[in-house]
Amino acid sequence: MKKYAFTLSIVLAVIVSMVFPQYFIEIGGFPLKKLIIPLLQVIMFGMGATMTWDDFANVAKMPKAVVVGLICQFTIMPSLGFTLANVFDFPPEIAAGIVLIGCSPSGLASNVMAFIAKANVALSITITSCATLLAPLLTPMLMKLLAGQFIEVSVWSMMTDIVKMIIAPVVLGLVLNHLLPGFVAKIRKILPIVSMAGIALIIVVITAAGRDSLMAVGAMLILAVLLHNLFGYVLGYFGARLSGLAEQDCRTVAIEVGLQNAGLASGLALQMGKAATVGLAAALFGPVMNTTGSMLASWWGKKKA
Repeated sequence: MKKYAFTLSIVLAVIVSMVFPQYFIEIGGFPLKKLIIPLLQVIMFGMGATMTWDDFANVAKMPKAVVVGLICQFTIMPSLGFTLANVFDFPPEIAAGIVLIGCSPSGLASNVMAFIAKANVALSITITSCATLLAPLLTPMLMKLLAGQFIEVSVWSMMTDIVKMIIAPVVLGLVLNHLLPGFVAKIRKILPIVSMAGIALIIVVITAAGRDSLMAVGAMLILAVLLHNLFGYVLGYFGARLSGLAEQDCRTVAIEVGLQNAGLASGLALQMGKAATVGLAAALFGPVMNTTGSMLASWWGKKKA
């Protein structure tokens, strides 16, 4: 059950924020949504602190698998998001949020899920790292191309926001890990707890802020987000299969494609001033992907790779 503890806590937090949104909007006049960017930066710093230069060197060791994973990541999920946004005919800002989660890089949870699924953990870490570094370029460009029909998208503004929110903290963590490995080893034990708490709080705050919009499109948006996530696993797996990758690598690509960085999507929605609408899909995607990801990883973990 430990594998599902984080997932269950996220689901419970979302339910509580839906029932009692007033407690997660502001405290003493301080808007809690102002915590989203700092929390995301702390989470991304934690990611960087667990990385080494070898994670990038792995690109040379398994170039085909990394390239296939990245191509699947930045083609399948954006295309699915755009398709679902049009099929469900959501209001423009809600639709843009679905596209945004699809254009985001893979999330931190993918590395843990890859381990549970007996997939290629080294490949998972490398794809996540490379996708994160490519995000400042690809995420804004894909958003402009696919979500431009729903809302106004500033490519340059989004690029700089992504650099501030994820690239700078990741690089800082990576450099600190290289220069002060002893210190990083001491704090590494608490980083997963801090990250999990940060992700939970981000989801809760976005859900509370967008409660009214969520009540209006709730069931259909949950369905769209679930389909986005599930089709990501399926298309990612078979895309890797068609490319001739081994079973372990196919599982890895499926997980990388299906699990997105919902925290980044939430932060970008906040920077756009649309956390309560554009940020809703990201807030829902977090609990959904953690639930389905835990189940898929546990099922795969019982099967021979």
